[in-house]
Amino acid sequence: MRRVRRPRALAAGLAVLLAAGLAPPAAQAVTTSVPVQLVSITDFHGYLRPPSPADGGTIAGPGGTTQVVGGAAYLATHLKSIQAGHANSIFFATGDNFSGWPFEVDAHADEPTIEVLNALGVEFSAVGNHELDISKSFLVDHMTKGKCFGTVGVDSCFTDSTGRRFHGADFEFQSANIVDAKGRTIVAPYTIRWVRDHGRSYPIGFIGMTVPDTPVGSTSYQPDLTALDPVESTNRAAAELTRKGVKAIVLNMHDGGTDASATYNDCVNPTGPAVDLARKVTPQIDAIVTGHWHTGFNCSIPDPDGNPRPVVEAANHGRLINEINLQLDGRTGEVLRDKTTSTNHAVTRDVTPDPKIQKIVDYWAAAGDRKYAEPVATITGDFTRTANAAGESTLADLAADVHLWTARQNGTADLGIIAAKPAIGSTALRADLLVANSNKPGDADGRVMLGESWDAYGYGNPVLTVSLTGAQLDAVLEQQWQTQTDGTVKFAPLAVSGNVSYSFDANRPAGERVDPADVKIDGAALDPAKTYRVAALAYTVIGADGYAAFKSYTDPVRNNTDHETFAAYLKAHKTLTPAPLTRMTQKN
Repeated sequence: MRRVRRPRALAAGLAVLLAAGLAPPAAQAVTTSVPVQLVSITDFHGYLRPPSPADGGTIAGPGGTTQVVGGAAYLATHLKSIQAGHANSIFFATGDNFSGWPFEVDAHADEPTIEVLNALGVEFSAVGNHELDISKSFLVDHMTKGKCFGTVGVDSCFTDSTGRRFHGADFEFQSANIVDAKGRTIVAPYTIRWVRDHGRSYPIGFIGMTVPDTPVGSTSYQPDLTALDPVESTNRAAAELTRKGVKAIVLNMHDGGTDASATYNDCVNPTGPAVDLARKVTPQIDAIVTGHWHTGFNCSIPDPDGNPRPVVEAANHGRLINEINLQLDGRTGEVLRDKTTSTNHAVTRDVTPDPKIQKIVDYWAAAGDRKYAEPVATITGDFTRTANAAGESTLADLAADVHLWTARQNGTADLGIIAAKPAIGSTALRADLLVANSNKPGDADGRVMLGESWDAYGYGNPVLTVSLTGAQLDAVLEQQWQTQTDGTVKFAPLAVSGNVSYSFDANRPAGERVDPADVKIDGAALDPAKTYRVAALAYTVIGADGYAAFKSYTDPVRNNTDHETFAAYLKAHKTLTPAPLTRMTQKN
């Protein structure tokens, strides 16, 4: 049975009273104003351990200082200090809590993050784009309700630091603008929390909002979901809360912005979607807490009626905690805007880490080390990113084979493609797989450990299967050569699966280097009029790698995510030998 915390039960019961048009009992005495503290974090991304300096472990502090920050145990200590002495303190998150990058979290179905957030006392969270990196069901059924999938203890529902099986979050998620195919929000659009003062209760509404490109984003790609306009969704939810008698309303928005200030508590020339929204959204919203951009700012931006309200973002990876202090009118429950203050607090490491949270972190770090060492395959030769003259490498070829294989587990596919050296950004090929023993615990010559596969390939993207005509596929291949502003031609090679081969003429102009007749798929020449099912990472399919012709795709199907499908491929094939580099050849 799931544990239900008493404050949540109280909130739910009072919300029912509101929905029925009933006011909670009030004492005769009415205080002048009611202090309420809102405390939040955003974009935690499962960073239980303190992040390294290269991964955001520092932040620019006051007076030109650099502060060393982050780590869940330090976060807990700062949180207790910030909340101390506040009778009405509400702690929440602004999305992207999990589906991050630490191996020990990813390898345990993001469950370690939920255990930590439960222990920290998170009361609710907006749905971020990364909350949907797996599926709607992963968020709604697994992370929220604790429903298992796959093999218990292997794929999900791991034993936590207390010796119990994963039971899901002790908090809910909200999003007013992500809807399913029937137009229904996938979670509740808002939540209501109650605060008390002198025997009287006051409601505060929190509207969840998700970055609009979530259904088509490279990691969260969910073609069966739709994002509604955030301004319209916010105004609609605010109007509904107002009809229920809620007069203090906060927008908890997983989309943000940036500013030109040097530190996290300033605001200079703010820009971005959240800033634009703040100038448009209904004055019924009293504060806007944002995320997604991994920046820290503390702004006050006038609403459409000219009244200031805080618009804040608390960076990422547990580096900052935002604190907003409201004063409610004791008679009406309205927020007294002129008495609102906001502060971003750095989660510095010059405090004693919280022992309870540190125990959880240590437990999952050790579990991650054991998971890292699990053998998944044997290789007889090195799979490297070193390319030959045609741009082909053994690791890229392997990844293209993986794409085709995983797509065929889920339907029909004709070929797999991966950007070996993208025209824009970085490749999903991140490390070589070598025969030689790495000297890491559990390794041996020829052995590929689970952690090594995770390190070698992937950045949290699903493999998509999409339709392209032969002419469109030819255009994609031509975009391996892109003319730069200085007139030079940049070569951005794509690797193809083993059932494909083609030749190109680098002496011809860019855009004319691949003859469709020289492209063979299962031995047959590429037919410009035929439709092919192509498997590639979502980042590539949506054009983010710089191959714009890919954006002509139709009929997308989402397969498994990159890390997981690579490990599954290795386990299924057991022993792998690098294929000869003959899929791409250059004409003389």
